[in-house]
Amino acid sequence: MSQVVLMSDPRVAAVPLQECGEPLVDVRRGGALIVDVRLQDAEGAFAHVRKGVHERLLYAQELLPGGLRLLFVEGYRPLSLQRTYFEEYVEELRALHPELPAEQVHAAASRYVSPPGIAPHSAGAAVDLTLADAQGRELDLGTRMNASPEESAGACYTEARTIGAEARGHRGILGSALTSAGLVNYPTEWWHWSFGDRYWALASGEPFAPYGPRELR
Repeated sequence: MSQVVLMSDPRVAAVPLQECGEPLVDVRRGGALIVDVRLQDAEGAFAHVRKGVHERLLYAQELLPGGLRLLFVEGYRPLSLQRTYFEEYVEELRALHPELPAEQVHAAASRYVSPPGIAPHSAGAAVDLTLADAQGRELDLGTRMNASPEESAGACYTEARTIGAEARGHRGILGSALTSAGLVNYPTEWWHWSFGDRYWALASGEPFAPYGPRELR
């Protein structure tokens, strides 16, 4: 995909789904990954991803330069929560741009929150993460995680040129490791990476997605 393809693009929803039934696993077990608790929920859903995603994160971490580690922030997100996030952002954009037609608002919202029906987080396929040093201290990647395009003036886009050289370098390190492990980035969010979902399949040229929306239990 040479240009930014949004989650709302019909080509994403058109990717066939062949659910493989792979389980969700808790990335906190074993302690290999640093898990941030800023988005922790009562059930611990945030710390779950598909087994294949977890394996690829562990591999990506091995590819990082010495002294750097992945900092895991959020994985699985229940469909109900995804729907709430999306609807809230749609309402925020409607208030900012009352002149825009509904379909344009929907597309704009998908830059930052995936439409619920195809959301990689609700399939256990996506992870929001960043880099930390050996002591677990979060590094500078140019914006805070989950900064919206409006808040960050577009600096949340992975290839944004408005961030400093150090932050750009850190994004490059993170991206190189995760890409080598088979994950794909959503280019409007430097922190969002996925494997096995519809967006991944489209970006990777795969014929179908093995991970679809599911419940935690």
